[in-house]
Amino acid sequence: MLIQQFPDMTRAGYLLFLVPVFGFALWRRHWAVAFILLGVFWGTGFALIRLHDRLPQALEGTDLRITGRIANLPDAGDKNLRFDFAIAEPASEFPSRIRLTWYRPDRPVKAGQTWTFTVKLKRPHGTVNPGGFDYQRWLFTEGIGATGYVRTGPPPVLIKEAGYTHISGLRQMIADRLSELLTGSPSLALLRALMIGDGSRITQAQWDIFRKTGTTHLIVISGSHIGLIAGFVYFLTLKGWARTGVLRWPPPRIAAFVALIAAVFYTFLTGFAVPAQRALIMLTIAMTAVIGQRNSRPSDTLAAALLGVLILDPLAVLSTGFWLSFFAVGLILFTVAGRLAKPKPFGTAVKLHGVTSLGLAPFLLFFFQQITFIAPFANLLAVPVISLAVLPLALLGLLLLPLSPALAGLLLLPADYILRGLMWLLDLMTQIPAATISHSAPPYWALLTAIPGAFWLLAPFGTPSRWLGVLMIAPLIFTASDRPAAGEIRMALLDVGQGLAVGIQTAGHWLVYDTGPQFSPESDMGRNVVLPYLHSRGADKIDTLIVSHGDNDHIGGARSILHGLPVARLLTSAPEVLAEYAPTLCKAGQTWRWDDVDFTMLAPEQIDPATDNNNSCVLKIRSRNGAILLTGDIEAVAESWLIHRYGPALRADILVAPHHGSKTSSTQAFLETVKPRYVLIPAGYRNQFGHPHAGVLARYEKIGAKWLKSADSGAILADLSEHGLTVKTYRELNKKYWRAGSE
Repeated sequence: MLIQQFPDMTRAGYLLFLVPVFGFALWRRHWAVAFILLGVFWGTGFALIRLHDRLPQALEGTDLRITGRIANLPDAGDKNLRFDFAIAEPASEFPSRIRLTWYRPDRPVKAGQTWTFTVKLKRPHGTVNPGGFDYQRWLFTEGIGATGYVRTGPPPVLIKEAGYTHISGLRQMIADRLSELLTGSPSLALLRALMIGDGSRITQAQWDIFRKTGTTHLIVISGSHIGLIAGFVYFLTLKGWARTGVLRWPPPRIAAFVALIAAVFYTFLTGFAVPAQRALIMLTIAMTAVIGQRNSRPSDTLAAALLGVLILDPLAVLSTGFWLSFFAVGLILFTVAGRLAKPKPFGTAVKLHGVTSLGLAPFLLFFFQQITFIAPFANLLAVPVISLAVLPLALLGLLLLPLSPALAGLLLLPADYILRGLMWLLDLMTQIPAATISHSAPPYWALLTAIPGAFWLLAPFGTPSRWLGVLMIAPLIFTASDRPAAGEIRMALLDVGQGLAVGIQTAGHWLVYDTGPQFSPESDMGRNVVLPYLHSRGADKIDTLIVSHGDNDHIGGARSILHGLPVARLLTSAPEVLAEYAPTLCKAGQTWRWDDVDFTMLAPEQIDPATDNNNSCVLKIRSRNGAILLTGDIEAVAESWLIHRYGPALRADILVAPHHGSKTSSTQAFLETVKPRYVLIPAGYRNQFGHPHAGVLARYEKIGAKWLKSADSGAILADLSEHGLTVKTYRELNKKYWRAGSE
């Protein structure tokens, strides 16, 4: 954890000075100090190796011919395939693993196949926003050293088909046969996730149901699945071997050995995620103890699993699943260990679901800014259904797939219908009022007090002052988010790639201007960036949502936002696109006032059907502390009209660059009229349009304005208060070593 706080690794060489300290600790037998330093050395070395395994900057944006293997099951979109690619040739200067997108593929792509592609690559890069998913961190932890796309010329060449003897080829075979047996079934994606650990086909709507009911762990392969399989195999082997009468090798030893083999096979078949690693290591220790006829304490087994996972992958601490899985098991052990009362199956199940829901609440609030109150009840329903009905049927079907697909289909059919019924019930639960609440992200100190507070609250009856646990958890919920004072404006130009989304906060109101692009029906920047930002800031509604015009990079995330939070008013120049939400046409002259802050719509005066960009809603926000001008995608014609109509009234301290810094906008006359101190440019990393244009940047510098680009800065946060104008970048505020060199 200490290593992951480093803002960069350029000075990691200083750790060599700790080597003598390490030697001294060993000599004096200060084992705690020695092992902490050993962890620092191992974590640093692992991170440096991973950082070195990246695409050199000189190879970005050039056509490259590479040969390698499809490393995972391809994720199929509407018109593209996305997959990981393990490069075999050329090996030098290339990362060992990259992530590719093939647009409109003309041939089937299977896991385990060997291909030669012409690709265009870029170094790992992702959007960086408060409350948002750190895609670049995910790429780093997954060992992906570049991303890019497949070029059609010269055409891709299939070198070798996947063999079923290879684990990726076997997973692909299972996925293909499942698709043949359950074509069109809404449960197909869920069964793929349960049987081979592939959740790429699960829809966003299904993920939302699991998230709101706290049942995601049942679909993503976790320790419970592996433990259930090992227990099932152990029981069958134990009974079967005992019937043979061969007692030279005791049945428990044989059963433990066979169960361990089954668990290893299933773990590798379904991927090697952190929960699966933890479960396999714990199971290995437990089964080894049975084989060696040794007793082991559950806490020692959990600690050994933790050590094993971190030796294999020190970067596991960057995964949310790491913390949730280990903490959940720790809570269960703490709750059931040492209790004298005779356990009752139903009562114990209710208790464990309640305990894990309460104990994991601090982490869920910290990581996701959400708590679901129906999780214990949803799990009480879903856990036995998945564990005792769906999973056994699915696993038996999995074993029969290579032998008799027809017989496997007979087993998978009831599993399919059971899952459909379960999803229907879980969906009903999500519609219960106040089933899930959102809250602003709590500070670190509140999390650090809430964790021991949860353990104290869940301690056995008779523990002195258990009520103090409530007080220790309370700051997690009752720590209010910081709000601006009357007359102050807080602005966030969010990093949404090649698109625009701006959040404006006053003392008691929220305005969102544009919503970023949509990439597919399951993915858009409204869901991925804007809503997480608003949740992290404690927003429970949007007073006004403005969609400047109908281009995808501005309107793409609108529906996700409208579904995700209550919106009091929707203004847009493209009302026909969002007609089902009863929008109001934005036009010059609309004004309102919030908390001593004035909002004025400057354009358009009337909608011109011949152009879309120049129809953009242009909004000026002004208070006694300064002004902001939001311009959408207006170009030179609209800029000229604004100058003629408003003249010096256009002046603003902050200008969001018209049309992402395109050469068709930001005319010299417009810039000299606005006279901004800062120009904020919403543009994607290495975008295909070349935004911002070099000539436009020269014009910004000519008027003495400081410009910042979201691709380099991440979210750009500006405060206009009585203390003046402050502008900060989120990449600088939240520096991490895995992002170094990507700006």
